[in-house]
Amino acid sequence: MERFGNMSIQSILPVILAGGSGTRLWPLSRALFPKQFLPMAGERTMLQETLSRLDGIPDCGNAMVICNDEHRFIVAEQLRQQQVSSPTIVLEPVGRNTAPAIAVSALQAVRNGEDPLLLVLAADHVINDLDAFHAAVAIASKAAQAGALVTFGITPSAPETGYGYLLAQQGEPGQAWVLERFVEKPDLETARAYVESGLYFWNSGMFMFRASVYLDELARHAPQMLDACRLALEGAKPDLDFVRLEPTAFAQCPEDSVDYAVMEKTDKAVVVSLDAGWNDVGSWSALWDVAGKDGDGNVARGDIISLDNRNCYLHSATGRLVAAVGLDDLVVVDTDDAVLVAHKDKVQQVKQVVERLKRDHRREALQHRVVYRPWGSYDSIDQGTRYQVKCITVKPGAKLSVQMHYHRAEHWIVVSGTALVKNGESEILLTENQSVYIPVGTVHALENPGKIPLELIEVQSGAYLGEDDIVRLEDRYGRS
Repeated sequence: MERFGNMSIQSILPVILAGGSGTRLWPLSRALFPKQFLPMAGERTMLQETLSRLDGIPDCGNAMVICNDEHRFIVAEQLRQQQVSSPTIVLEPVGRNTAPAIAVSALQAVRNGEDPLLLVLAADHVINDLDAFHAAVAIASKAAQAGALVTFGITPSAPETGYGYLLAQQGEPGQAWVLERFVEKPDLETARAYVESGLYFWNSGMFMFRASVYLDELARHAPQMLDACRLALEGAKPDLDFVRLEPTAFAQCPEDSVDYAVMEKTDKAVVVSLDAGWNDVGSWSALWDVAGKDGDGNVARGDIISLDNRNCYLHSATGRLVAAVGLDDLVVVDTDDAVLVAHKDKVQQVKQVVERLKRDHRREALQHRVVYRPWGSYDSIDQGTRYQVKCITVKPGAKLSVQMHYHRAEHWIVVSGTALVKNGESEILLTENQSVYIPVGTVHALENPGKIPLELIEVQSGAYLGEDDIVRLEDRYGRS
């Protein structure tokens, strides 16, 4: 059997799992911009909050983020905003659940003969008590140094039926307890018995172990998965700041969670208790639970007028005024292109709304009206049968690809900033209130050479206006 245990332990390597489908918190969360990239419970995004809570953990190295290929530029930009130095961003060509993602991170970590402790965290959890979190990591670190596979068990505050549970052997307070078994989501009566026993924890989906120990256990219990992950990493190609896994090998990897693939089968699993105001924000009602409320139990975010409401979650994400009168236990979320109104007891059915949108091939399942790109963003503010109007924002120093269109012409009007425009064989500099016309089939490019964001209005006209009518000839972001 392959062994990985002859390496020196260097530090703690945070591994942030940043995948997500964007279904449970629709319409704010979408497939191409899921909740971990949104400021759901604070001023910073959930990914940024996850990174920030690593501050103060001794010997904690630079984070490794595992994410979907389609989210790569969002992750890179949010890490840049968080001033994370030299992060490793590993791109999954397809989702294969948590066990392969962790395997890739462990293999990447031991490449240079190191054997760090992997602190595996989800990018979309809320943890309110940082001191308690850091104390639990310190306990887990000692157990992981000794060769244990640690899972963090949340001290249950209620008989919750929406979480899996962990049964642990009673041990000394402040120590890791032996994990006896994982328990599927129970009914209410069973959940009450679990909580009253004091031996059960909620399953947090957070872990800590030496990279070599995890790989040894994966070799023992899921060797095909380990082989596929190794081939995917050996065939990986650097792409700007990303590590792009070899797609064919990774697609052949078995799909499984770390719980099923390793933790339920190993004899090295232990639980560290975590009582730190944790919440996985798995629904709008869960977000209401962790948010600040007024005297009537209402959460109001954005431009809200609330009259005679009780225990409601009211969110205007657009700057548009939302007025709510006489509501009880409702969720109201207003975005640019969709409004959700749901009873708090029925918010799990939001996934069914997203499934219907996907079945009907509607854009609202995938992305917002504002779409983010590595160079900035665009907002589709109006459209008709043969025209579309966008507001485009280009970051300082950024450049869109050199491209052409077969079916549409474009007219650009600069609102603020400076635009360097390639239009066929010519190159011109535009400032505020100046414009340019790009005929059908003309090779063109747009760049912001200035120090402030460039904002312009783009009017597209033609027989077909889809985003797939873009022929990229050159692209500094590797998309050509």
